[in-house]
Amino acid sequence: MEQPLRRATSHVVRRQAIRRKTRQCHSRFYARCSHWSFHAESPASAFRWARERWVLGGGACLLILLTLLGIPTWASVMRHRAAAQPVTRETLALKLPPAPKEAPLATAGTWKVVEVEPGETLSEIFQAQGFTLADLAKVMAAGKESGALKTLHPGDEVAFLADAPGQLQGFRYSPDSATQVTLTAQADGNLAAQVTALPVERRMHFAHGVVQGSLFAAGEKAGLSEPMVLKLADVFKYDIDFIKDLKQGDRFTVVYDDIYRNGKYSGAGNIVAAEFINNGHRYTAYRFKQGDGEVAYYSEDGRPLRKGLLRTPVSFTRLSSTFGMRKDPVLGYTRLHKGVDYAAPIGTPVHAAGDGVIVRRGWVHGYGNFIAIKNTPEYTTAYGHMSRFASGLKVGSRVTQGEVIGYVGETGFATGPHLHYEVRVDGKPENPLTVTMPKPQPLSGKQMIAFKAQTAPMVARIQMIDNATQRLASVDHGHASVALAD
Repeated sequence: MEQPLRRATSHVVRRQAIRRKTRQCHSRFYARCSHWSFHAESPASAFRWARERWVLGGGACLLILLTLLGIPTWASVMRHRAAAQPVTRETLALKLPPAPKEAPLATAGTWKVVEVEPGETLSEIFQAQGFTLADLAKVMAAGKESGALKTLHPGDEVAFLADAPGQLQGFRYSPDSATQVTLTAQADGNLAAQVTALPVERRMHFAHGVVQGSLFAAGEKAGLSEPMVLKLADVFKYDIDFIKDLKQGDRFTVVYDDIYRNGKYSGAGNIVAAEFINNGHRYTAYRFKQGDGEVAYYSEDGRPLRKGLLRTPVSFTRLSSTFGMRKDPVLGYTRLHKGVDYAAPIGTPVHAAGDGVIVRRGWVHGYGNFIAIKNTPEYTTAYGHMSRFASGLKVGSRVTQGEVIGYVGETGFATGPHLHYEVRVDGKPENPLTVTMPKPQPLSGKQMIAFKAQTAPMVARIQMIDNATQRLASVDHGHASVALAD
């Protein structure tokens, strides 16, 4: 039966054209595969294996067979090996040495360094740092070097060490440029002192000068530093009043040392030997350290320069009023002026004229703030018109020569800031500038022998410098005479 004719449409026509074009482009493919068909009624051709197909098929079957047989066998072998070698674990107890006991870590404090300001006392420094006067008393009682703390100077440094609650655990200071003292708190509450010699180098120098105006100008011209000029005046202050006794033409010769640390200048050292010619009188001073460690200055014949009392308890001031009858500038009538007045700026430190015990402290009519010190059974010194007293002093307190006891002021009957200074012998006022002061005992015996041996090189050096300066002076005088003759 013939199939019904299909109506030719544009879609059918276009598809037939595509088929024809495809057959033309792929004629070889259609020649080989034209008999393929998906229709059930299409005649099937017998499928034939070629040699290459048999080889590839056999190799694939062999690979699949080996895979199926090899994987189980390999897994069985590995499982058997693991079971044949079981792992045995055993814990052994080892005897170890006992662990060392660790010491508790000490709390490391930090030293706080404080610089002394002008007019400031040690008690004020302690109170400013939060410590009590009881702490200050412990410091002053710890070691014989603590005496240096009574004469602190502006620029000196002290250091404090405190724990967390603020209790004093340490105190450090330097009595001189070559020594450091460290105080540390002990279990009993006291402070133990450790003295350390600082590694320093002392370089010896000498200087010679002639006074034309002031001592400072002469010292500067001779090459002395200001601290060394002050030390020179301090050495001879017992014999020479540099306020009124200094004369033009006075001359001095000094052997001194400077202190160097790590090759750098650290500060003025000490005057080792000195000679001062004042108004034709020759005064000598040699530094001598005794067997007990005490250091002092002695004259060439072994007499201590330190007198029982100072004539000038205020450093470098002018004499504003002398001892004797005068018209009182406040009351307006003539009466005895029982002491001498030293004019100075308010706040200038006032020093104790000698060792002794305070017998009066407080306000006295006319004197203002007043202190009286019993120095010996016969001698008493008095100080008036002070602006304030040094902290920690009271009636019965013992003071040493040079210790700060107060500060210059103008309290009481005063027309300006000055210190009124009296010396009383058996209760009777005497002129502080002319009264005979109590004399200390000279060296004797073994101490005198040691002094002569220690100071002999310095005596020879002073004499050599004097001879050289005299020769130079004579040569200059000769040149001047020749020039005048010409």
